[in-house]
Amino acid sequence: MERPAVRDIDIRDEGIRLGQLLKLAGLVEHGAAAREVLEAGEVTVNGRSETRRGRQIAPGDVVALAGERIRVRRSDG
Repeated sequence: MERPAVRDIDIRDEGIRLGQLLKLAGLVEHGAAAREVLEAGEVTVNGRSETRRGRQIAPGDVVALAGERIRVRRSDG
């Protein structure tokens, strides 16, 4: 099975909470939706299931949900 391509998401800070990242990337519409997909075990971080909405995601981490993969990058601007 082929893995989907990774889409880069730029952030200004050293990290971002997982729930915020899911919204920023457009993978969920709001915090309640983020909580639902996390509680259902549908989100992975670097290939491991993650259920904590407040989990800190750092540049280089890859988050996957519903066939989409996003990688966090630190923007300089």
